[in-house]
Amino acid sequence: MPWKEPGKGDKDPWKSGGQQPPDLEEIFGNVSKRLQSLFGGGKGGGSGSDGESGSNGLGGLFFLVLILLVGWIGLSSVHVIDEAENGVVLRFGKYVRTLQPGFNLTLPRPIETLTKVNINNVRVVEDRGHMLTEDENLVEFVYKVQYRINNAQHFLFLVREPEQTLRQAAESALRESVGTNSLDAILEGNARTKVRIETQRVLQETLDFYQAGLQVTEFNLVDVNVPMQVREAYSDVIRAREDRERFTEEARVHANSVIPEARGTAARIEQEAAGYMASTIALAEGEASRFTQVLAQYQMAPEITRKRLYLETMEQVLSRNKKVFLDVDSSGNIMYLPIGQPDGNINSSNIIPPLKGTSAIGVDSPENSEKTRSRSREARR
Repeated sequence: MPWKEPGKGDKDPWKSGGQQPPDLEEIFGNVSKRLQSLFGGGKGGGSGSDGESGSNGLGGLFFLVLILLVGWIGLSSVHVIDEAENGVVLRFGKYVRTLQPGFNLTLPRPIETLTKVNINNVRVVEDRGHMLTEDENLVEFVYKVQYRINNAQHFLFLVREPEQTLRQAAESALRESVGTNSLDAILEGNARTKVRIETQRVLQETLDFYQAGLQVTEFNLVDVNVPMQVREAYSDVIRAREDRERFTEEARVHANSVIPEARGTAARIEQEAAGYMASTIALAEGEASRFTQVLAQYQMAPEITRKRLYLETMEQVLSRNKKVFLDVDSSGNIMYLPIGQPDGNINSSNIIPPLKGTSAIGVDSPENSEKTRSRSREARR
């Protein structure tokens, strides 16, 4: 309703004649009177009014207690458990049952108490430690364990400190796995996956044996390295190992290039040797066959065969000679004239004609062929 309307003047709603806000003092006064009447604190003018007010006070007190009791029972007995939770019920401090997700009822406190445990939440524990490998080297591990609760009763009551127990069991399992592998295998990554899987298996077996109520979902090695005090020295070892691998690879490449060539050379030499052997054997067999044939001819005509062999030998020798022998009948001197060419061929233009009364032994001619043969026979005798 507007304060000002045409023809009606000004109207203030907070003044008489309009709507007024409630008086707080009056409200508190009414509440106080009702409480006094409920608990028997009201004031009357006579004894009858006092008895009536006392009975009303006792009835009101009983009604209030009844309301509080019903509210307490409702609040402590009705429970709604989420899907990711389990409810553990204790009756006078002793485990009774485990409630599943949904609407559940229990006896009111302090008869039964309910503890809700989240069983789907994945929790993480991270720790580090120094451990000895199989070859007695010290290595530092930083590991992380992811787990969840799979048994609320065991988690709450069978192990005093489940997380501390998990830490100790994880360190023990990791020491057992690391102790069966060498430092190089762990640092190079060959055995790291094996160590991680084996540690998770041993850890879960240990937690099941302790009945800790925990399920390991993942075990990860965040960092694996040697301690800081020896890290620089081990870096030198790693560099030396890398140099060794590099030199080994270079040697392998060189061997792959040299060995085939050497094998080819060896095969060629073997083939040449086999060919030389075959030619030598064939030549020897041919010489033996020729000698056998000459021997047969010699046995039939020794003088003729001997002469023919001598003449053939002299022909072969003189054909390779670079000099011509000149015989002089008047004296016993023999003159040597170098008339051959450097390549061993005899040029007919360089032959000096013999003097009067001389004959050329090294030059074939019809006149002196018979004389040369007879003199050769006399010289041989």
